[in-house]
Amino acid sequence: MNLILMGLPGAGKGTQAERIVEKYEIPHISTGDMFRLAIKEGTELGQKAKSFMDQGALVPDEVTIGIVKERLSKDDCKKGFLLDGFPRTIAQAEALDELLTSMGRSIDYVIHVDVPKDDLVERLTGRRVCPECGTTYHVLYNPPKVEGICDKDGAQLIQREDDKPETVKNRLAVNLEQTQPMLDFYSNKGDLVTINGSQEIDKVFSDIDEKLSQIS
Repeated sequence: MNLILMGLPGAGKGTQAERIVEKYEIPHISTGDMFRLAIKEGTELGQKAKSFMDQGALVPDEVTIGIVKERLSKDDCKKGFLLDGFPRTIAQAEALDELLTSMGRSIDYVIHVDVPKDDLVERLTGRRVCPECGTTYHVLYNPPKVEGICDKDGAQLIQREDDKPETVKNRLAVNLEQTQPMLDFYSNKGDLVTINGSQEIDKVFSDIDEKLSQIS
C-alpha cells in the first residue's frame, strides 16, 4: 500500500506512523531521511541537495522529486511506503502523481490525523524537556513523578522557546496555511481519509487500520 501521512504538529502523527509501518511492514519515509540517505550514498542528486542545504536554502522540487524517485525504487518499497512530510505543495503532489504513474503505482490513501487547533495548543505548550538527558514529558499526559523534575537525573525541566503559547499558535497557523491546499487537492481526488486524532492513541490507530484493511 502506498500512503501519505498528514497532520499538524502535535497531532500524534509520529506515533501512528510507527504503528502503521510495524503492522504493514512498509518503510516510513520522511523528507529528511530521504535527503540524508541520498547524501550518505553520495548520489548525484544527494550532492545537489547537500549544496542547497549547506547554504540554508530550500532544495528545488526537481531535485527533491528525483530523490523521492530514487528512494521509492529501492527494494524495501516493493510492498508500499508511508510518505511523511512530502509532498508539501500542489506542485510536488502533481509531480509525485506523475512519478508514481511512470512507475505503475498510485497513492492508495492520504491519512490526515485531524486534531482541533485548541487541543494542539494544549498538547504542545504542555511539553517539558530535560536539558540534561533530553527526556520529554507533558504536564497533563506524561508528567514526571515530581513536578518540574526529570525522573532520570533530577534536573529541572524546561519549556522550549518553540513550545511557548504564542510561538505554538503562530507555528500552527503557518502549518495550517500550508497544509489546507494539500488536503483540498487529495480530497478532490478522493484519496483523503480524515481520522479523529483527539481520541485515545489505540482508537486512532484502530480507525486507521480499519481503513487500510480495505485495500486489497
